Amino acid sequence: MTQATLEFGTLTTTHPGDRVAFEIGWDHARHALVPPAELLLPGSPVAQGWQAARAVFGRRHRLASRLVRVWLDLRLRSWREGQSFEITQVTPNYLGQLEVTVCPVTRRPLGGARDGADAPVFVRLSEVAGYAAGNLAVLSREAAQARAGCSLEEAWNRTQRLERGEVASLHGLDADGWARLATLISLATPLPHARALRMPLRALPPNRVRLLNAVQGLQALLTLHLAAPGWSQRARALADALPAQSARHDYNLFVGALAPRLLEALRADHPRERARALEDAWADIRVLRRWQLFATQLSEAQAEGLAARLAQVGLPGKRVLVLEADAATEGWSLPATSTVPVRPSLPALRRRAPPRRPFAAATPRRRDGDVHAG
Repeated sequence: MTQATLEFGTLTTTHPGDRVAFEIGWDHARHALVPPAELLLPGSPVAQGWQAARAVFGRRHRLASRLVRVWLDLRLRSWREGQSFEITQVTPNYLGQLEVTVCPVTRRPLGGARDGADAPVFVRLSEVAGYAAGNLAVLSREAAQARAGCSLEEAWNRTQRLERGEVASLHGLDADGWARLATLISLATPLPHARALRMPLRALPPNRVRLLNAVQGLQALLTLHLAAPGWSQRARALADALPAQSARHDYNLFVGALAPRLLEALRADHPRERARALEDAWADIRVLRRWQLFATQLSEAQAEGLAARLAQVGLPGKRVLVLEADAATEGWSLPATSTVPVRPSLPALRRRAPPRRPFAAATPRRRDGDVHAG
């Protein structure tokens, strides 16, 4: 029996980054795509992977959808930045579930030229973590550039400078824009309980962003529950579950401060307008102070318990998940010095009709158009 040997490029180094680049080149060829020309120079691991896959697959390739192109571009970007990319969960389908039509920071429609201010860009909310499920959101290029290299504290400092009128804008964003950006960063940033409860919810959690702080999970779920029809009955039911009379009293004062904004949100015709009304409610200092007076009476464990209770109740048209801390940051490649909550504190909000069970510890492999906050 005669055997033929195929000769094609193979990976010539053992560096982990080169292995990643080889796989990126391989997947380009598998979808009949050509990597950027500068990455096809001799000796490039991207070129080696591309050539190897072309020799193996020939013309038996898969058609590249728009989302596959987006996925490969994002993998290339992460490799060039030296960041990890969690390839098991962050798939083309997953990225499609994150796409939005309006920037959650600037509130302007996304689109236009690829390099324009309003072009959509996938962003890591926590720059300590890699490109992983639960840490990605779509912002405008302008908001993404403002976010780059900016810590949570810096974002809030910029918000306060703008609110004091020291400057008119910073990096293209006004005070409200910076407040929304700071909120998004905080959702994916492990914070001390006392720090997290002081945060206003100036931006609702985007699809599939995982909330790492229990009290922010409670804050988001409570806001969304109170904005749905029948909110007064749910408000009373939660009050009955509170551990102390003083907490119930301050909770009722918080609901009373938020109620006018809830009615405004319920009157809005479009879901986007309802969401904006809820976010803007947290710009009211009275709402924030009432929330803080209530939330300071809850321990982290109590906040987790209340969030889990709301998750079990569910939300109309949404799926709510609670993940264990290890699962919530799976694939994030956090440095050894980073800490995450020990107990489950991660409500996950997902668009679409709820599944058979309103509470689950894992997400389905494929569900188009979901919202996920872990």
